[in-house]
Amino acid sequence: MMTQTSRAIAVNIPPTLTLTVTREQFVELAIANRELQLERTAQGELIVNPPTGGETGYRNLDIEGQIWLWNRQTKLGKAFNSSTGFHLPNGADRSPDASWVRQERWDGLTPKQKEGFLPLSPDFVVEIRSKSDNMKPLREKMKEYMENQVRLGWLIDRKNRKVEIYRQSQNVEVLENPGTLSGEDVLPGFILDLTEVWG
Repeated sequence: MMTQTSRAIAVNIPPTLTLTVTREQFVELAIANRELQLERTAQGELIVNPPTGGETGYRNLDIEGQIWLWNRQTKLGKAFNSSTGFHLPNGADRSPDASWVRQERWDGLTPKQKEGFLPLSPDFVVEIRSKSDNMKPLREKMKEYMENQVRLGWLIDRKNRKVEIYRQSQNVEVLENPGTLSGEDVLPGFILDLTEVWG
């Protein structure tokens, strides 16, 4: 009797190489590589995001924690961290650094849908630029969120101490070195304190 064993090996993908996968292949890859943050564009291009460094990691957690605490108090929906995947209406699979979904939309999902990549767009997303990130793909990702019915999005550029605010059918607003951000009517009463993010 033969037994088949598999050994994990690292694969380096040059930035000039584009790998495309079907939705089914992507789900298999994501399940087999839970330690990686994988995304897939609407065109099927696989995006492998490396783990964050310590600086980015604790700042991300600070933001996630503030959103979680507000949501715990208001009970208006569900808050998610960066390991949560969303299957957007355009076919892309994305994992924002932090996100939130209104309770009634969450309640509309089946138990099976809640287990995998959520088949909807969040109401609110946050993307945080790490020092190695290029702004162009992050801005494209934010525009994609808006085109897929995300209501409010924040692109936090720590390098330049700026925040780009994305709203449905509006021009992008750029804030220079803000101390706080308002959740507006999407996250009523929520104010994000950026002290630790800029610190």
